[in-house]
Formats: sequence, structure tokens, C-alpha cells
Amino acid sequence: MKIALIMENSQAAKNAIVEKALRKVLEPMGFSVDNYGMYDADSASLTYVQNGILAAVLLNSGAADYVVTGCGTGEGAMLALNSFPGVICGHVEDALDAYTFAQINDGNAIALPFAKGFGWGGDLNLEYIFEKLFCEPSGQGYPRERAVPEQRNKKILDGVKAVTYRDLCDILPELDRELVKDAFGGEHFQELFFANCKDEKIAQVVRSLMA
Repeated sequence: MKIALIMENSQAAKNAIVEKALRKVLEPMGFSVDNYGMYDADSASLTYVQNGILAAVLLNSGAADYVVTGCGTGEGAMLALNSFPGVICGHVEDALDAYTFAQINDGNAIALPFAKGFGWGGDLNLEYIFEKLFCEPSGQGYPRERAVPEQRNKKILDGVKAVTYRDLCDILPELDRELVKDAFGGEHFQELFFANCKDEKIAQVVRSLMA
């Protein structure tokens, strides 16, 4: 599984802390981590809205299997990611949130609060979150006796989203061009995205918007 990390401008200083926690927990599991920034306050700036654009492109193209992102409270990033097709993002504050979101909602992204409540022990909390998020295959249900109705509800949600969302390749060109272009302006975006993208149609749209 390939995990993408995306940070926004107000929390860029914590990028190295989050990446370290991700790699410490996930690399022994055989997962890989791609860091899309922001790497520091001087990097190409990303708002939480642009995090949503970037996450949608990564997940829908297959360039990433899972996105870890957030903002000050995590709320804005969650709303931005859930604005797009092919993304189910949960707001996660602790290990219990992580486990229940993975097992009940079977999503493909989380939004973390990188400022609210992020004090002493914040790095440990991140590790605990990532451990419980990925400790088992997702979507198994919790408690297990609730698995069947929870899996049924997830399929219903997927069906609703398939009707209520348009194709990402139709959405991107209609957004503000500079907003989208800047979302793809990270130092390592091109080398990471185009090496891992599995959808040539999305890749062509991204190239055209970056031109």
C-alpha cells in the first residue's frame, strides 16, 4: 500500500514529525510513504482546499492508495477531501477514531488536527493513530457482529456517491486554474505523481492544467 502525506500551510512546520511517525509505523508493515509536502514554511503553499484537490487526483489516479492529511483542526481538510469523487475521508483525533473509521467506514483518507490538541505527546498520538488505522484490513466491521449491516451501508454510500459526484476529469478543468495549478506545484509532485499514476486520462488532465 502506498500512503501519501499532504500538509497545508498553517501546519507545514510539523511535516517532518508526521512523516517520521508514518514511516516508523508503516514501513515495517511493508507500506511505502510518499511525502507531497508542504515540507516547510518556504515550500510551495497549499491550503486545505488544495489538499482536497491533490488528494482526489492521487486517489482517483491510483498514484496513492491512502491519503493522510489535515489542518489546524482537521475539519477543513476533511470537508475539502470529501468534496471530490472517489474519496472517503474521516476526521481522526485518536487511535479509537482511527480504528473505528477503518473498520466501520472503510475510507481511503484521514484528516488530522495538527494544531488543536497537538501538544506534549503529539508525536506518540500520531504513532498510535497510524498503528490502529492500518493494523488490520479495513472494512471488517466493529464490533464484528455488526459487520454485515456496516458493510451493506458502505456499499450504499458508494452507490450514492457514484450518482452524486461527477467524473474528476470533468471537475478539474472547471475549477480556478491557478488554484489547481498551485496544488500541483510542490517540489516533488511531478516525480512522485507521474511515476505512480495508473490513469493516463487523469495524467493528461494534470499535465494540461500544469502547462
